[in-house]
Amino acid sequence: MRSIPVNIGNKTIGGGSPILVQSMTKTDTRDIESTVNQILYLEEAGCDLIRVAVPDIESAEALPKIKSKIHIPLIADVHFDPLIAMESIKQGADKLRLNPSNIQDEEWIKRIALAAKERDIPIRVGTNLGSFKERPGNPVEALVKSALDEINLLESVNFGNIVVSIKTSDITLTVRANEKIAKLIQYPLHIGITEAGPKEESLVKSSAGIGHLLMEGIGDTIRYSITADPIEEVKAGLTLLRDLHLRGGGLEIVSCPTCGRCEINLFEIVERVKEDFKWVDIPVKVAIMGCVVNGPGEAADADIGLAGGRKSGVIFRNGKAVRIVKEEDLYSVFRDELKRFIESKE
Repeated sequence: MRSIPVNIGNKTIGGGSPILVQSMTKTDTRDIESTVNQILYLEEAGCDLIRVAVPDIESAEALPKIKSKIHIPLIADVHFDPLIAMESIKQGADKLRLNPSNIQDEEWIKRIALAAKERDIPIRVGTNLGSFKERPGNPVEALVKSALDEINLLESVNFGNIVVSIKTSDITLTVRANEKIAKLIQYPLHIGITEAGPKEESLVKSSAGIGHLLMEGIGDTIRYSITADPIEEVKAGLTLLRDLHLRGGGLEIVSCPTCGRCEINLFEIVERVKEDFKWVDIPVKVAIMGCVVNGPGEAADADIGLAGGRKSGVIFRNGKAVRIVKEEDLYSVFRDELKRFIESKE
């Protein structure tokens, strides 16, 4: 589903642009040094857009200092106080996130929209189920209506630089609401499962919801919401996009879960490959398989692969077996073959 393009700083979402991965800092925005350090850390991991909490004027005043030291667009997350939204615009935020339920004065919203329009700053209409004072009888309809009402209000002052987000902590509700609104608007959609929980739980819930929508062609930016280090959000988002063939880059490791037929230390090999080649940013498919059942086929289908045997392994490159190696030398030989393959691609 093609959305209209919206520019956020030096990035573009929608209009067929690559799907971007967002995260949000866990720091006090007033602590400029800590906030910058965390953003630079996330940039290095591949984060495309970063959001910071702006709960007060002092946080808004920190935005230009933070922005001057980072390289990705800076999004101000504002709730309740329209004066903070206006100050965030004045201080040069690349995008503003507003929640329709939290600033209800329509005249203030119009003033915010006109100020954002003057500086060409997009506004994200972010609707969450948790923002309703009481749970609505039909959550999907209520979420969509809340977003549409806010869009109509912004459009009433000829503001169309809009990104829309409808999130809940429930996979089915989130999917249905996004499916519905995607048929009604052409603005880019930011998707995710909000408050998805600790790492393990969030990875499952978020991948199910975000992956479902992306495979339907819905979504222009994504965020995994994880109660953990924000780098986990970035890693998960990039991995999902790569595995859905929506973005390239980095190793795609195909490996078996192992069973009683496996006679090599596959767990160790997989972990060492992940650690030693985490720097790779070009798309490379690597198969690391434990036995002869599916091993040779998967290894031959990858750019480079390894299929285990009896205390040994066969190394494949570009679909062809190139070496048989004893287990004690297996990782070092495979590592060198993989390194040569990557160098040949670069």
